[in-house]
Amino acid sequence: MKRENKGINTRMLGLGLGLAAFVLILVLPLDGLESKGRLALALTFMTVVFWAFQVSHTGYIAGMYLVLLIVLDVSKPATVLSTWTSSSTYLIIGAYLIAAAVRSSSLGQRIAYSFLLHFVTSYRTLIIAIFALTFVLSLLIPHAWPRAFLIMSVMSVVIKSANIERKEAIIIGFAVFASSVPISLIFLTGASVTSPLAVAYAGIELSWLGWLEIMGLPAFIASLLTLALFLVLFTPKKTLQLNKVAISDASRELGSFTKKDVRVVVWLCIAIVVWSLDFLHGIDIGWVTFLLAVLMSLPIIGEVLEPKHFKEVPIQVLIFISAATAIGKVGAETGMNAYIAQVVLPSFIPSNIFQLAIIVTTFTLVVHMVLGSVLSVMGVAIPALLAYIAPLDINPMVVVFWSYTVIGSHYILPFHHMNVLVGQGEGNGLYSQRETIKLGVPMIAVVYFTTVVVETLWWKLLGIL
Repeated sequence: MKRENKGINTRMLGLGLGLAAFVLILVLPLDGLESKGRLALALTFMTVVFWAFQVSHTGYIAGMYLVLLIVLDVSKPATVLSTWTSSSTYLIIGAYLIAAAVRSSSLGQRIAYSFLLHFVTSYRTLIIAIFALTFVLSLLIPHAWPRAFLIMSVMSVVIKSANIERKEAIIIGFAVFASSVPISLIFLTGASVTSPLAVAYAGIELSWLGWLEIMGLPAFIASLLTLALFLVLFTPKKTLQLNKVAISDASRELGSFTKKDVRVVVWLCIAIVVWSLDFLHGIDIGWVTFLLAVLMSLPIIGEVLEPKHFKEVPIQVLIFISAATAIGKVGAETGMNAYIAQVVLPSFIPSNIFQLAIIVTTFTLVVHMVLGSVLSVMGVAIPALLAYIAPLDINPMVVVFWSYTVIGSHYILPFHHMNVLVGQGEGNGLYSQRETIKLGVPMIAVVYFTTVVVETLWWKLLGIL
């Protein structure tokens, strides 16, 4: 009862603060901001506060924001709802459907059990195997949450069969979800919700291989550094007694490959080939992914996806993404983004590229720690940074990807990253806020090293900078 009352009080506090922010922005003298920009700023701050305090479900708050932008004539529906005519929305839908197809087969579990039987001999090799599994499955399942929960289901067998104590079980569970954060940035389809959105903010067309060339190496290095940091911070004192007989039994219980399993494997192979050859066929990856999902439902050639799988496409996520995108587009149109950049960011723009990388990383990190949500931070931080660097002769993609790397690879509290939040607690990854803070604080150094050193030098080598 006390926890329930505390939740209600927090929501009421957030409601009051959000409405107060809305009114204050409307009445305070804000020189240089026109009426529509002021209204956009007031609605945006109110919405972000509502999200941060979880006043209501994020989908409902996002829907309210979209409708208010339209009915208050802040912007036209075509701008506010622009994501619904872009391929990124249909990439997300297709990714959820393909993930549902893989989860309905035994393919992921077979791969996971094979890893355990062949490569795991200790806690250290188990943690490494979890990171490796996450990497392999990020090619096959284009969404982080289904990947993590599939791996966690296999780890549950390990925990139970080896009689692993709670402290060690928590470390294993946390490794599953922590690994999904940096590894999801390696492939464009690894984080099928946010990575296409970053490409859209950059205002470019980027192929699957193009993303791998630009972001693959930095994200891979960030993943290795995260793994090394994890192994240093979380070292179980007991020896792992892995019950490979129980794991073999669990693997045998899956039986032989069914016709559905074979069809899933074939379609996944087709998907990976088509994604990697998009520079040849020229079809946007979003339309390709959605089309592949549709073909997987057809008779004879498909029969993998069923009508029930459409229920696994979360409409609330699509509405939330629409709102996060609208923040940036409406902000640019009304002058809100330029105003935020002018007020918050330094008045000078450094000519040294490494100094600029530090400013972008620091600004994004601070905004992320305050606002939390990856999508809402993308909607506020990236447009402001694009306005900030407008006078420079620099590819906007660089600033977008610096900022996105910070947002997409770091957290301190669970709510800072949904990949971590969904695994928290009993019945999920077992871990608590304590573990996320323990890893998240030193991870700040990894973030700065990745953006300021690795990405900057790599992009210089590629000729982007």
